[in-house]
Amino acid sequence: MSENTFTPADYKNEQSVRWCPGCGDHAILNTLHKAMATLGVPPHMTAVISGIGCSSRLPYYMNTYGFHTIHGRAAAIATGFKVANPEMTVWQISGDGDGLAIGGNHFIHAVRRNVDINMILFNNKIYGLTKGQYSPTSARGFVSKSSPYGTTEDPFIPAELVFGARGNFFARSIDVELATSQEVLVAAARHKGASVVEILQNCVIFNNGIHNAITDREYRADRTIHLRDGEKMLFGKDMNRGLVRDGFLLKAVEIGKDGYTIDDVLVHDAHCESNFLHQQLAMMDGTDLPLAVGVIRDFAAPTYNDEITAQIADVRARKGFSTLRDMIRAGETWEVK
Repeated sequence: MSENTFTPADYKNEQSVRWCPGCGDHAILNTLHKAMATLGVPPHMTAVISGIGCSSRLPYYMNTYGFHTIHGRAAAIATGFKVANPEMTVWQISGDGDGLAIGGNHFIHAVRRNVDINMILFNNKIYGLTKGQYSPTSARGFVSKSSPYGTTEDPFIPAELVFGARGNFFARSIDVELATSQEVLVAAARHKGASVVEILQNCVIFNNGIHNAITDREYRADRTIHLRDGEKMLFGKDMNRGLVRDGFLLKAVEIGKDGYTIDDVLVHDAHCESNFLHQQLAMMDGTDLPLAVGVIRDFAAPTYNDEITAQIADVRARKGFSTLRDMIRAGETWEVK
């Protein structure tokens, strides 16, 4: 990868962007263009693959290879594409409905296998394209067109699924945090293996303001914490609050109060092999503890596509196969007359 070889405009095409005015998808598209320019991977070496949903229109607005596939199957198709074209950089675009409902099985197995694809999960906690039904991330009691008396089920937490599937990279951002989004998208692409970036996105039509309790400027600094590898876990308008250990749990404290000093505040280690603390950080929700944004986990591990490519080369070398026909004819054969 080369730095500053391309500009964001090199990754845009001439298509008119057809999302609702004010939709958070516009900001995500903008930061993805910028992230790609920072990475410097040529457009012809990049593929953007999506399923079905508002977010899944994104490939139409890219000057790269693109696939607008079928509902929930973006991860499966992205996996096949990456294995067949290991030299390509592959981005997968999914919404919380597309990726975690019908596509939930493909999502967890792409993470488990550690396929080297960059998965961006747009989370607006609603089905937007199909006009406002509750999704797998909608809260219990949520009133929607498909739950007029409130949902009677608990939601998925995307981070919990990633860690349950033994994920090695998880990051989070908010659609209005453009710099943070660009930062985590670049980190995701530079990670070798399956990377999942959850972006909290606002649907202005069917779920407007769903993330306001966290994203509102009045209290965003006190309800979010931007994690950076090697830096103290500090947050707050005056950066005078921090995360400390309280037994096996995390606790938010004010520095200089109740005996807590800056030395008590934890330092973020995104590359630690153990995911115990990473899970705790990812599960904070902005109530008692601030919602974590930034790169939460970034641990290197063998990738599925590298392992399968090496295995094929090894079998070919040992068996003497160069083509499928060679393999079929290598065993006992007979002729039927």
